[in-house]
Amino acid sequence: MREIITLACKVCKRRNYTTTKNKRTTPDKLELKKYCPFDRRHTLHKEVK
Repeated sequence: MREIITLACKVCKRRNYTTTKNKRTTPDKLELKKYCPFDRRHTLHKEVK
């Protein structure tokens, strides 16, 4: 049930990270605070298609 998802920065809109999540236990979109190398700071990253 785990699927590969892409995380995009909410500030610069670039897709920086890929990770996996279980769609059955987490049906909503994932949001994590990760480091963005383009902004050079920690920003919120949201799951995109």
